[in-house]
Amino acid sequence: MTPKQVVLEWVRCFNAADIDGLVALYAEEAVNEQAVFSEPLRGHEELRAMFEIEFGRATMHCVAERIYECGDTAILQWTDPSGLEGCGFFTIRDARIVHQKGYFDQLAFFRAQGLPVPDDYLE
Repeated sequence: MTPKQVVLEWVRCFNAADIDGLVALYAEEAVNEQAVFSEPLRGHEELRAMFEIEFGRATMHCVAERIYECGDTAILQWTDPSGLEGCGFFTIRDARIVHQKGYFDQLAFFRAQGLPVPDDYLE
């Protein structure tokens, strides 16, 4: 699969809340850095735990606005039905995500989902 095809499959699995499908798209040693997390997530176990928490507390949907591909990298610009916007950078090797870097406004996410803002959020 090309990087764009991998990201399209990622969007499909994300919108189905298919945690097994999402984790399977990542290499075992994958790193996921979200600008809103304090530490990068590493490997399937940490990725699975993050997806379980996020899908357990929120209803999420990714609308792929644009997907760009260059070499082993795909860039996803996305929105969701609440108006949240973000982007993700995916490095793909052997049809698996080895690195993901994402940017979105987590405070807007909490508010759109009706979730409490953690006390330590702005520390």
